[in-house]
Amino acid sequence: MQDLRSTPSPGIDPTTASVARMYDYYLHGKDNFQIDRDAADRVAQAMPEIGLLALENRAFLRRSVRYMARQGIRQFLDIGSGLPTAGNTHEIAREITPDARVVYVDSDPVVRAHGSALLAADDRTTVALADMHRPREVLDHPETTRLIDFDEPVGVLMIAMIHFLTLEERGSVLGTLRDALAPGSYLSSTHVTTEGHAPEAVDQIEGVYATTPTPIYFRSKAEIAPFFEGFTPVDPGLVTIDQWNPESDEGDAPAEKIGTWLYGAVGHKA
Repeated sequence: MQDLRSTPSPGIDPTTASVARMYDYYLHGKDNFQIDRDAADRVAQAMPEIGLLALENRAFLRRSVRYMARQGIRQFLDIGSGLPTAGNTHEIAREITPDARVVYVDSDPVVRAHGSALLAADDRTTVALADMHRPREVLDHPETTRLIDFDEPVGVLMIAMIHFLTLEERGSVLGTLRDALAPGSYLSSTHVTTEGHAPEAVDQIEGVYATTPTPIYFRSKAEIAPFFEGFTPVDPGLVTIDQWNPESDEGDAPAEKIGTWLYGAVGHKA
């Protein structure tokens, strides 16, 4: 796999920070440029625990995938999946459902290039280059429709993604996704919060992301809850991610207090 630290791939802009590559850096990956590392370091000035928080966010993803798979979900749409890392959605789902199908969706061409290479021999997992801000692009992508049967329940993951939506986009994006899903589907998502944090720290982080193509919006719990409209949150509901572990998943047990920058929930469509 190519190391972006040394050689940019064709069509990839090394002069603008990318959310996917910043997240890769938080996770100690190598698929990022200096501009990504500089932006991530500015975030870390306001949120020193960002590296641990990124790991906790991934652990929430794995717990929620196991939960959905145990409810019978056999197909997953991971929107804003980011760069490949250990414990990906398809690996976790197949611990429980060996024939699970997974579509990873991201708007960063780095993700498609690396994900496609990694998954080349896996005909039940694929990568779609699409933008969640245009939900029909996600739903109608040929790679999505090749593996996902929307007449059957789907587990949708938007981990650390809905905080990149404006309030104006909330209804159109999440409403379009929700309406496309069969009853019995689930939505798993996390969202950064203002609660318990200094306004100066929040402003600094929002300022860093404003320099990328993907601004971020911190919100209170009350402001985050409407993003799950049309879904019934499973117990324990919308909580900070250190409190969400309904099946006592010891392998990915949450670390106390690390997750208090993020609220998370899994919602069920009746």
